[in-house]
Amino acid sequence: MPGTAPVFVYPLLGADDSWSGFSMEFAPGAPSDRETLARLFSSPLLETFDHRHPWLLPALSGGYDAGVLTERSVTVFPSQPNPQDADALSELEANLRLTQRKVGLSASPDAKLPGAGCWDYLLIGSSHARSLPPFTLIGLASRTTLVATDVHTHNDREWVLNNACILSTCEFLQTRSTPNAKADITRLKLLKLLTLIADDADAGALDTIFREEPKLSYSLLRLVNSAALSPGSPITSFTQAITLLGRRQLQRWLQLLVYSDPNNGQHPNPLLQKAAARGRLFELLANRITPPLPPEQLADTAFMIGTFSLLDVLLGMSMAEIMRQLPLPEVAQKALVEQVGGLGELLAAVTAVDKHDLKTASGGIKALGINSDDYFNAQLEAYGWASKIHAST
Repeated sequence: MPGTAPVFVYPLLGADDSWSGFSMEFAPGAPSDRETLARLFSSPLLETFDHRHPWLLPALSGGYDAGVLTERSVTVFPSQPNPQDADALSELEANLRLTQRKVGLSASPDAKLPGAGCWDYLLIGSSHARSLPPFTLIGLASRTTLVATDVHTHNDREWVLNNACILSTCEFLQTRSTPNAKADITRLKLLKLLTLIADDADAGALDTIFREEPKLSYSLLRLVNSAALSPGSPITSFTQAITLLGRRQLQRWLQLLVYSDPNNGQHPNPLLQKAAARGRLFELLANRITPPLPPEQLADTAFMIGTFSLLDVLLGMSMAEIMRQLPLPEVAQKALVEQVGGLGELLAAVTAVDKHDLKTASGGIKALGINSDDYFNAQLEAYGWASKIHAST
């Protein structure tokens, strides 16, 4: 339904940096259309996610049908509900507890924290958490699963993990971590490799880069043999990758390879998965934009814009500076640097989503002619695909 506000899905990181849960949010002030929610929550795409992972859903007065998520859902209540909703939310909470459904509380600095075990889950902002007396969270975590929110820096992320938070939101991925000089040298070589790919260089020139930086070859093979691709037989060399994948598919994996730290072994890289999800999301939504985009801006170009949209975070360089080093099509340059054009406006909307500016995000998605069902399903498909990309061979 084009007029319905979209529902936004966010991955939650576990202690090992893998996606270990998801949350859903509605834009502020958006009417709660239960018919639309029931339709969205019945999506078969939800069945493809790991059934062990919780889904945190906001409580609405009167409740709603969580569909296929019912057994995995955690209904999250505000600490200080609007007075007009208080009675209805209280009744909803009582009904959920009676039927032994999981319930969560979103903590507020202005309200007293509940005791351990009062709620199945407690969501708490990182700044709020850091203001508490020592060991408060550790005490709560004995009987309550703690979820850190508003985790804006890598320092915040490290602190909440050291203080009993099992899950956290991913805002810190928008900021650069402590630089690793060796990894950056590898990535600069990969930018050179991407330039050769964009210029349609022959396989020999590409192979030279991999010979100069063997870890790139190792990282590429880990990626292309991941569950997201699932080749019929393992790919064991760069030459074989070109032969079996073709240059078009290989270019996509090279675009993602830039986010794979060759020194991190088997440890998940949440920025890699975030870039992969963005690429797939852009690819899926490109043909939903109104007015329609030119054919050359669909699929591959959209995927590239999505994956490259985090290069400035990764490399600690301005997007304009990065684009001067890559011979990308003008539409990609304008989308990434100026956020203009259909795909640039989509990038602006997705960036607003990541900043939790959901009013701006909703307006941007609506202006592009993308309806709530298509946006919801594109998120699920993108996250489902990206979640299967991992470091193991």
